[in-house]
Amino acid sequence: MEPEFEVLTMGRIGVDVYPHQIGVGLEDVTSFGKFLGGSATNVAVAAARYGRRSAVVTKVGADPFGRFARKALAGYAVSDRFVGESAHLPTPVTFCEIFPPDHFPLYFYRAPKAPDLDITPDEVDFDAVRAADVFWVTVTGLCQEPSRTATLAALEARGRRGTTVLDLDYRPMFWTSREEARQWVGRALELVTVTAGNLDECETAVGLRDPHEAAKALRDRGVSLAVVKQGPRGVLAVDDDGDVEVPPVPVEVVNGLGAGDAFGGALCHGLLSGWDTRRTVEFANAAGAHVAGELSCADAMPTEAQVLARLAAVAGV
Repeated sequence: MEPEFEVLTMGRIGVDVYPHQIGVGLEDVTSFGKFLGGSATNVAVAAARYGRRSAVVTKVGADPFGRFARKALAGYAVSDRFVGESAHLPTPVTFCEIFPPDHFPLYFYRAPKAPDLDITPDEVDFDAVRAADVFWVTVTGLCQEPSRTATLAALEARGRRGTTVLDLDYRPMFWTSREEARQWVGRALELVTVTAGNLDECETAVGLRDPHEAAKALRDRGVSLAVVKQGPRGVLAVDDDGDVEVPPVPVEVVNGLGAGDAFGGALCHGLLSGWDTRRTVEFANAAGAHVAGELSCADAMPTEAQVLARLAAVAGV
């Protein structure tokens, strides 16, 4: 029997409030757009764009923004079966400023704690975790209790079955130090088969910033596929067959936020499709470029036809 969910993610959910004015500080912005957000949620949405059966393990507040998040998930064909509700914590809101091409300050409103960090082990459906073709967790889920224990328990229950991904999603404002993050990332690395992160996130994970050295260190921890995103230098992916390097896809950047999540959802699609590493990473890279050229995150996640069209344009076909 096929598993009910091909892609099951676990982690952040919230509301992204993005300014309509580009190149303007929040103090001078006059209008905003409201979007579904959160890295794990965005990855599930991105995978659903390719027709993948997706769900997210997370938690919202008992408030209008929580209701918005559930409605948005339904609109994107992402199951909310594993979305819990906190009676006392508000659904988080994130603001950003947009200064293309590479400056997008984020302001997280997650006090006193985001509901997605209040997930306990007894709220996790471990059978669903074991059954999913791809199980995706993030480093942010390790930053506080009880989410840390719940995330590690889910990974342990999974037992490195199928494709188990750790998004190296390091957000320094959620941690007391990089060293603390490295300690808990190290625990998670023993339980996953795939990692994806940028150079700074790889440095947090294994203490190395050189992409090839970082990828080797990740694979030495038992990771089958280590993906290192290098910004303008493209993407390095290392698996049992060796190194694959993919150049960047040209794009006029509007908002770089969400590009990594688009990459992640496309990575899941490529792995589920049985593509080789080069094809998978090229596709994921183009998906990320597509979202970088748009304002929103979840709303902007591309279809397979859109990604293939971008790849064809780059190739001059």
